[in-house]
Amino acid sequence: MLRQTIAITLLSLRSIPERLGASLVIVVGLAGVVAVFTALLAMAEGFQSTLQSTGRNDVAIVLRGGSSAELNSGLLREQATLIKQAPGVSQDQIGRPIASAEMMVIAELTKTGEKTGSNITVRGVEQAAFVLRPQLKIVDGRAFRPGLRELIVGRGVTRQFEGARIGETLRMRGSDWTVVGVFQSGDANESELWADVEVAQTTFNRGGFSSVRLQLPGPAGLQLVKDALTADPRLNVDVESEQAYYSGQTEQFRQTIGTLAGVVTLIMALGATFAALNTMYAAVGTRAREIATLRAIGFSGTPVVASVMIESLALALAGGLMGAVLAYLLFNNMAVSTLGANFAQVVFQFKVTAALVQRGLLIALAIGMIGGLLPALRAIRLPVTTALRAA
Repeated sequence: MLRQTIAITLLSLRSIPERLGASLVIVVGLAGVVAVFTALLAMAEGFQSTLQSTGRNDVAIVLRGGSSAELNSGLLREQATLIKQAPGVSQDQIGRPIASAEMMVIAELTKTGEKTGSNITVRGVEQAAFVLRPQLKIVDGRAFRPGLRELIVGRGVTRQFEGARIGETLRMRGSDWTVVGVFQSGDANESELWADVEVAQTTFNRGGFSSVRLQLPGPAGLQLVKDALTADPRLNVDVESEQAYYSGQTEQFRQTIGTLAGVVTLIMALGATFAALNTMYAAVGTRAREIATLRAIGFSGTPVVASVMIESLALALAGGLMGAVLAYLLFNNMAVSTLGANFAQVVFQFKVTAALVQRGLLIALAIGMIGGLLPALRAIRLPVTTALRAA
């Protein structure tokens, strides 16, 4: 039976060039399905990767109780001082808590090639913010000077927005700011503009802070800080690790993209399945006399079914690989921006991972299997005498 299967399969595969046009329908159709599916999920993967890489387990973020994001959180100056003094917060060499009270406001910049403005995050930080984010490095220019209206901008901002180059002046909410440096961090911070928090508060008429970040001795220190702050009657705050906070910010986006990818892939997959069925039915019809002859001289039905299925799966695999290659070449590491949880632009890159490619290939093979099964069964159910009389 194995020898019969190999013999019929080789005959089937060698005849593909004679049916090249019909075979390409399967290949191209499945390439489109896999490319679209992979690209959509690569966008969600890139967004998730950017936000999750921002957070650390040994840094706690403190927000006003009930706040879902920094933008709608508000802490008074006195509260920020109490939070910094919580037991369990790491201290520097002279005994000061390693903590940064930060303020977030939304400004508007124009994207490159567009005429309308887009929201962008301006973050006021204290000097400890750089200690809390060791991955953040100034790659061009210098850091802002405390007390001056100076900005450092994320590398992602310079790629997506106009007027964010060193030496340029940005006008935001009626105030002028000078760009003095560019930083990179490999995470969501690259979508922000950073300034001295005291200057930002004065300029934007803010009296408090959006959040306080605390350095912990390790992940285990989070519970100690959380217990102390939530037990203080002067405070109403939520405490969680940075990693947990940023992971939660991606949930809705991932669900939306996952649903969209599922719907689009299902619609395209149905079309590709019907195309595969049509093509394989035509292939079986064209080879009806050949298959009947093989059965007449002693070949069993199982090798015939196997040969049709293998041909369909081979075409599906070729289409899946083509779609994966297209998705990788066109979308991997492509930089885009979208609205994040704070209603500000988050710059991120598409991530075409091996896991996404594998899922795309599995979808292609499943369609190929469905597309080949019914024609294969028809091939062995057709009476030999009827097939031999076929023109």
